[in-house]
Amino acid sequence: MIMADALPERESMEFDVVIVGAGPAGLSAAIRLKQLANEKGEDISVVVLEKGSEVGAHILSGAVIDPVGLDKLVPDWRQDDTAPIKTEVKEDHFLALGPAGSIRIPNFLMPKLMNNHGNYIVSLGNVCRWLAEKAEALGVEIYPGFAAAEVLYNDEGKVIGVATGDMGVARDGSHKDSYMRGMALLGKYVLIGEGVRGSLAKELIEKFDLDRDSDHPKFGIGIKELWEVDPKKHKPGLVQHTLGWPLDNKTGGGSFLYHLEDNQVAVGFVVHLNYQNPYLSPFEEFQRFKTHLAVRDTFEGGKRISYGARAITEGGYQSVPKLSFPGGLLMGCSAGFVNVPRIKGSHNAMLSGMLAGDIVFDALEKGEAQTELTAFDTAWRESEIGQDLKKVRNVKPLLSRFGTVFGMALSGLDMWTNELMGFSLFGTLKHGKSDAASLKPAMDCKKIQYPKPDGKISFDKLSSVFLSNTNHEEDQPIHLKVRDEALQKASEHDVYAGPSNRYCPAGVYEWVEEGEDAPRFQINAQNCVHCKTCDIKDPNGNITWTVPEGTGGPNYPNM
Repeated sequence: MIMADALPERESMEFDVVIVGAGPAGLSAAIRLKQLANEKGEDISVVVLEKGSEVGAHILSGAVIDPVGLDKLVPDWRQDDTAPIKTEVKEDHFLALGPAGSIRIPNFLMPKLMNNHGNYIVSLGNVCRWLAEKAEALGVEIYPGFAAAEVLYNDEGKVIGVATGDMGVARDGSHKDSYMRGMALLGKYVLIGEGVRGSLAKELIEKFDLDRDSDHPKFGIGIKELWEVDPKKHKPGLVQHTLGWPLDNKTGGGSFLYHLEDNQVAVGFVVHLNYQNPYLSPFEEFQRFKTHLAVRDTFEGGKRISYGARAITEGGYQSVPKLSFPGGLLMGCSAGFVNVPRIKGSHNAMLSGMLAGDIVFDALEKGEAQTELTAFDTAWRESEIGQDLKKVRNVKPLLSRFGTVFGMALSGLDMWTNELMGFSLFGTLKHGKSDAASLKPAMDCKKIQYPKPDGKISFDKLSSVFLSNTNHEEDQPIHLKVRDEALQKASEHDVYAGPSNRYCPAGVYEWVEEGEDAPRFQINAQNCVHCKTCDIKDPNGNITWTVPEGTGGPNYPNM
């Protein structure tokens, strides 16, 4: 073993632009930068770091994509036979579910922006793999399996790069024989596109007080399965969304069901993380949803082939923080660009990456480095991104205040007035409190009894995590940090009845009630699918998600 205090010097590499995250935003920024450089006959160096074992391994989304971003980034994608974008939306259904039945809401009542015709059903992971090939063909360097674990600053406090995590560190913090110091990747500008609740974005927002003028960030958790169904039940191009059962009127959320190609159906369930009852389990609500008469038949006789979960940004227009800091930008889901009622964010992620590429390229052209690119903060609000988010800015607050039924009615009215008249009757509503502060003490809530899984339509957590191909090296420091163990027992357990065991969709957290030190808070970090829900929903903000050793986490083949 090597002693931890004898750290060798980091090796470093220098680039013009360092991008964290090979998602839609990061890859779009990289491609755009290289496109602009090629147009002007210039050479700029761009590197993309990706914590997944490969590009797409940690990408999880519904996904029905609006092609507006693709049309700008890769205009000829429809003529590209390698593009994994094949299934255009043909039918668009929206259902309200009750315990015993469902009502289809007519499409003509829905605001036009909710129309999915002209959109495509895809595996966003496969789209990112394809975009990565485009980026590499342009000369972008992409390093999968290297998690950006640390932001690097100069003496003036400006961001000058990131460092990857050290490898070969044992659980007790000592260095194994395989120890290797992380690499420093230095850039004139650093673009952060690491997804929802990323650890570097969280640090930068706090350090530079980027959220001082924005509303509370809001989140949901999305849980998804991919099924191979009976060909007789497969309807390529069908998009179906629901609200209502099994959630009560006070708990926001809903489902999606998308028929892709090759007899595959993506099904998922979103629960807004401002729910109040600590006994609620988003995973169990999802499993219960699949048993509804309007849904169950699709999966009978089919086979579940993949599973995953991911937090979703839901704060929208008023929750987007300042995105520029000295030396870089936040973009994509790190910025919070999801359109909540449309359940879409990839188009805005791509547009934000392209916009970031434009602004950074202009700065490089002027010979600048580590400046604060404040033009980005104005530009996104004036762009298609701002127009998209501003129209729906009150949907989430209305749902939170008035519940699903009345909240949806008011949301629909608000979207119609925004669409037809360009303004909202409500102005811009506030979100109120954070998702962590929304939980009620267990003594004020009713326990929820969930049915046992049947192993055919509904399943348990551990068999689900198995399908996510999640893997972490066991002898490494736990990447889920509990700041105060005593507070976890006194509050999370004693006051809120241990909701971590239920809000986590992967069985990471347990309160073990056996032995002399019972109850004991146990963290099964090897199960973690990197959804980040614990970092959001813990009632005291006592759990912090950090990156594990490189390549750790899920390995989604086509989610």
